[in-house]
Amino acid sequence: QVHLVESGGGLVQAGGSLRLSCAASTRTFSLYAVGWFRQAPGKERGFVAAISKSGGSTLYGDSVKGRFTISRDSAKNTVYLQMNSLKPEDTAVYYCAAKETYYSESYYSSPIGYDDWGQGTQVTVSS
Repeated sequence: QVHLVESGGGLVQAGGSLRLSCAASTRTFSLYAVGWFRQAPGKERGFVAAISKSGGSTLYGDSVKGRFTISRDSAKNTVYLQMNSLKPEDTAVYYCAAKETYYSESYYSSPIGYDDWGQGTQVTVSS
């Protein structure tokens, strides 16, 4: 089990940018695929982006393609989510999740694919 801590959320105007970080407690974070999900009040938790343990494969939800970028720094045991051109509909609590994977390029777009979750960070985009 790995402990995950998200940071970087906050209040930003529409069109602005934020960078979220997901820091892991384990030095073997490079063995884990990582996903970002978000949940707005009254809505289900939805997929945002995922990255394989190698960092070589990424996947994005349709609503964030071309605006968000997921990346990882294995030396810092951290995964990032760069969010540009933010819209009010991006307002949500953002969660990172991790799963130790066997294959280098595996990742998951469903919450049920992940074993470990962070506590979430609030992102609010004002119009």
